[in-house]
Amino acid sequence: MKSPRAVRFAFQPLYSLQTGGVVAHEALARPGNGTVPELLTQARREGRLAEVDLGLAIAAVRQDETSLPLHLNLSARTLGAPLAMLDDLLAELGNAGRRTRDVVLEIGPPFSPLPTERALAGMRALADLGFRLALDGLGRGDLPLSLLVEAPVDLIKLDRTVLRGLPDDQSSVAVVEALQHYTSRTGTRLVATGLETDPQLDAVRGLGIRIAQGNLLAPPTAAGPAPALLNRAPAAAAGTPGPAQCVGDFLRPATTLPETATCDEVREVLAAADAPSGVIGVDELNRPRWSVDRTRFLVAVTGPYGHALHAKRPAERLADAPHTIEARAGAMEFLELVTDADWGRTGDDVVVVDDVGRCLGVVLVTEVVRGVAEAKVEAAAALNPLTRLPGSDTVARDVARRITIGEPFVAAWLDIDAFKTVNDTAGFAAGDDLIRELGAALTSLSGGLRRMRVSHVGGDDFLVVCDVDEIATVAGALLDRRWQADGLPVTVSLATLVCASGSIRSYQEVSRLLAPLKKRAKAVPGSSWVLSRPGSDRVEVLRGIGTRGLQAAAG
Repeated sequence: MKSPRAVRFAFQPLYSLQTGGVVAHEALARPGNGTVPELLTQARREGRLAEVDLGLAIAAVRQDETSLPLHLNLSARTLGAPLAMLDDLLAELGNAGRRTRDVVLEIGPPFSPLPTERALAGMRALADLGFRLALDGLGRGDLPLSLLVEAPVDLIKLDRTVLRGLPDDQSSVAVVEALQHYTSRTGTRLVATGLETDPQLDAVRGLGIRIAQGNLLAPPTAAGPAPALLNRAPAAAAGTPGPAQCVGDFLRPATTLPETATCDEVREVLAAADAPSGVIGVDELNRPRWSVDRTRFLVAVTGPYGHALHAKRPAERLADAPHTIEARAGAMEFLELVTDADWGRTGDDVVVVDDVGRCLGVVLVTEVVRGVAEAKVEAAAALNPLTRLPGSDTVARDVARRITIGEPFVAAWLDIDAFKTVNDTAGFAAGDDLIRELGAALTSLSGGLRRMRVSHVGGDDFLVVCDVDEIATVAGALLDRRWQADGLPVTVSLATLVCASGSIRSYQEVSRLLAPLKKRAKAVPGSSWVLSRPGSDRVEVLRGIGTRGLQAAAG
């Protein structure tokens, strides 16, 4: 089967709304001419729909450069194609070192041209091959409820048209609540797609949806690892930096035997004085094929008639399918995948593999949980003791994310004027109280401005990053307030850098450009606000005593 070679692909990540980690990415076709629906319509007219549809999936596998779980799109009409037409896709997955269980086939509209029973038969055949399945475009098109009820799917993707009314439209809220109830009862997962605004994101998270994608989180890009949404994870939203461990940090050696090992051979290993918690059966390439838990296995072979029944027979008969994860996966992503996969026996070894599926060792879920908890304790300890705000890393990550996706933003540096004089006059305790007040004001602002991030760099210095249309609110709240330290009037200085899309290259450059702006702001009498842009020598003085004259001088 020929795959469309003129078609390129962009890959859009799916994020966990619990951890902020990437759990998969979806391949989105970008034809050289026209659109995918137009391409498929032409193929249907020529009687080549399934061939072209599967050819797009093959091309996506070839262009994918990551080991993340991969989502491929299929038209519902292709479910009626002969099973043999999947041979080329299966071969391509094999060439790429991918297993079918690491691939989600998203079945999308139109559904009506294919009878429901035939569609179900096609989906069951795909599931038998090991593929995971999703129904795409719920809320758009013609998905029948009978297919929704009976389809053997893991995921249901809620279309952006339904989410567009969130959070204010109560009908939209009711629909999402009903679908979330349905998926929780059936063991499937609901995915929110097409998220464009922070209120939408807050609404779907509040409604219990755990997986989402959309341009708000990350737009489709060329193949490559997607960044974790550290600043959108629940912990980061509260101002706490997220842990950075990966699964490989918890790796310990695995006890392996050939996949042809007998129960007697496994029992001999598990009965030793330094017996491991389990044994992994591997093939000739060291890829895990089965997993045995020590306690459950010994109960089976040492019980009444156990030895007679099992001794010389393959150990695989008493084994489980191995749970595997790549060594470079994030620890929080690992915990999310464990939860999503409903791994009930969290005491079992989870096999850690390299990017071609070879066994590197094992980890225990309980050890990863403990490690993540310890990291969060360390992160909390890193918060500034006066303000309970994180250090500069929080703003640095958000600036880097905005630069990566080409999003305009404002970076700001706030500090107290003549703070040493404040301490010398009012005392250190009054100075500390003033810093706490500033921190509390910034924390309150960030609670109302969902896109705003705040860092307490140290002493009386604070960093802020926010949307362009939010900075006036930030400046007003900070500069209109009369600050004082034990009755001593105090002024503050705010230096802001407005960064258009593509105008700045790094957080380091932002920091370098803010430094002279801060000096300029502190030279303005009274509580002041100055503004500039990368690449411009012009500094606008927007607030301060004698502002008009100073603005003219700045021009």
